[in-house]
Amino acid sequence: MSTAQVNGLNIHYQIDGNVDSTAPWLTLSHSLGCDLSMWDPQIEMLTQHFKVLRFDTRGHGKSSVPAGPYTLDDMALDVHGLLKTLGIQKTHWMGLSMGGMMGQAFVLRFPGIFTSMVLADSTSKRPDNAATMWGERIKIAREQGMEALVDSTLARWFTEPFRKAQPDIMKRIGDGIRTIQVEGFCGSCAAIAEVNFLDQLHLIDIPVLVMVGDQDHGTPPAMSEQMAANLPNSELVIIKDAAHISNIEQAAFFNQTLQSFYKKQGIG
Repeated sequence: MSTAQVNGLNIHYQIDGNVDSTAPWLTLSHSLGCDLSMWDPQIEMLTQHFKVLRFDTRGHGKSSVPAGPYTLDDMALDVHGLLKTLGIQKTHWMGLSMGGMMGQAFVLRFPGIFTSMVLADSTSKRPDNAATMWGERIKIAREQGMEALVDSTLARWFTEPFRKAQPDIMKRIGDGIRTIQVEGFCGSCAAIAEVNFLDQLHLIDIPVLVMVGDQDHGTPPAMSEQMAANLPNSELVIIKDAAHISNIEQAAFFNQTLQSFYKKQGIG
């Protein structure tokens, strides 16, 4: 694990796989409230085909926590700076939830760098109640601390059967939520509340895989269907028996779907 100085921030990152190989790069971007360890269930499979870069988004994990509010454009500039620092000129992208929003912000501002995209459990357009909904979460975090958000977040992120069957995973992810600095969480909430890329998606001509859990109430399947309909080179996969963090809840199916997507691009 390493740290890069980017836009006046320390961005914590990790590279998995053989850096000296000729394999293509794949960059992974996590959800709000998580860190780069969110992608652990995918790494063994992905490093068979890629050099994998994953990082902690500003305000999360071991990266800097600047004063908020943040914007998705801020986050895209962080990614651009990180790639430039590491000398990565081309990369595939995979982002879940906030990570998918960051990917859209990046590809629209810096076309030609991403080779393909996976947008999992994400959205391109904020709902009408976004300001109120995110404002309430910001208020709770500032007034009561992150502990007050743990149970409701886990209930949104995972189906009830999975939560009951996997107490160790729930504890680990719950502890991760507890340890996020309030400023980082609130700054990121402000960015998510402003997502609005739907009318520009037709400009993205690279292959895009859109995935979503069938029980994702945070970014429901209708949002993914809308994205896929506006992306000219996309496919949509709805993941059965999964809520918001589908890469963990249905890791085997998630990984299988990725392998199929990349195989169509001649990878693997």
